[in-house]
Amino acid sequence: MSEMEASPRDRIIRAAAELLARGGREAVSTRAVSARAGVQAPTIYRQFGDMRGLLDAVASYGFSAYLRTKVSRERVRDPVDDLRRGWDIHVEFGLANPALYTLMYADPRPGHASPAAAEADGILRELVGRVAEAGRLRVGVERASRMIHAAGCGITLTLLGTDPDERDLMLSVATREAILAAVVTEVAVDAGPERAGRNRAAARAVALRAVLPEVAHELTPGERTLLSEWLDRLIGMSGHLGVTQHE
Repeated sequence: MSEMEASPRDRIIRAAAELLARGGREAVSTRAVSARAGVQAPTIYRQFGDMRGLLDAVASYGFSAYLRTKVSRERVRDPVDDLRRGWDIHVEFGLANPALYTLMYADPRPGHASPAAAEADGILRELVGRVAEAGRLRVGVERASRMIHAAGCGITLTLLGTDPDERDLMLSVATREAILAAVVTEVAVDAGPERAGRNRAAARAVALRAVLPEVAHELTPGERTLLSEWLDRLIGMSGHLGVTQHE
């Protein structure tokens, strides 16, 4: 589709994305976007409500385009390796698109995540869910997802804040493996028979919790509550993080 055939909304998003990539968020002004897109300023507000709405749309556009062109969504066999690949893709996206990444993650608004950040979060939870279903997760899906998200964002923003010539990309690998060691378990656990047994039980409880919604309709509300309580207790038995692990 040529620029002339594109809708006003598409032209505005593309114009804002180009300005963002070249000059950062400060370059995305109403005047600059309207001039580049060939529309009147009121058209921007009719389409997006305000500049925050436009920036959210730009982030979603850039993130989705990156996934389409750079990433195969086909899953690999080992869900933990798939999770590793997801981490690497996240860091790669941030380093390749610093303005977009900063827009998505460096301007937190409590209670509101940009659509792009929500899409990325959904991908992460899907990857973590596969690990849980395989019986390889030490903690609940929710806690594991939050830990991985926090560590991944932290390392990416740290690398972005470092001069490109001085970036140590092995820092990402080391952080990735450290966080995986905290949330993922292997079949054999080198912590003695009793501790290993607790870790295996916790991992299987996490796996059952991950698939429980698929059969929840077969249980009464009371049974679901009781089973959830038992599973939470088993998940907390591993004691790996020193706290009870809940979903």
